[in-house]
Amino acid sequence: MKRFLAALMLCLALPVSAATQVLVTTSLGDFTIELDEKNAPISSQNFLRYVEDGSYVDTIFHRVIPGFMAQGGGFDQDMKRRSSYEPIKNESTNGVSNARATVAMARTQAPDSATRQFYINYQNNSFLDAKGSQPGYAVFGKVVNGFAVIEKMAQIPTTTIRSMGMKDVPQQPIVIKAIKIIKN
Repeated sequence: MKRFLAALMLCLALPVSAATQVLVTTSLGDFTIELDEKNAPISSQNFLRYVEDGSYVDTIFHRVIPGFMAQGGGFDQDMKRRSSYEPIKNESTNGVSNARATVAMARTQAPDSATRQFYINYQNNSFLDAKGSQPGYAVFGKVVNGFAVIEKMAQIPTTTIRSMGMKDVPQQPIVIKAIKIIKN
């Protein structure tokens, strides 16, 4: 019995490996993203690279479509594009669906074109998932705290910036004021 209790105590003292979480502080409040490094290691590491270099700070959510998604991380308040590292391999076949509150990599029509922009799904958007040989959009995390902040984003009226060909731009900038790893 003593050996059993000693073994149990040792197990309880071992550190538990927890998923990496990132706290995002915006002009509307805070939310927390938990990364899925097991299923999306390339996308997760790419996202963390921008978190760690500080270049997400002072970027905005530049495209918000209620009932669909909120996209950010690529432009500053003056709508100037932020520089990016090289594009990453698309991990959309990882089996993780674009469900409500998930976070995924934005990209162009080219499957392996994601760099720094990401989006958060307002609802289940499984039509964005890979289907057979047709690539989709890679989910790499989920908002686990503060989804009400994401919902607040959808309440801000949007506009079109014709000179840039951009629609659904919030009229009041939604700024990422700080972003940091809080659990690793």
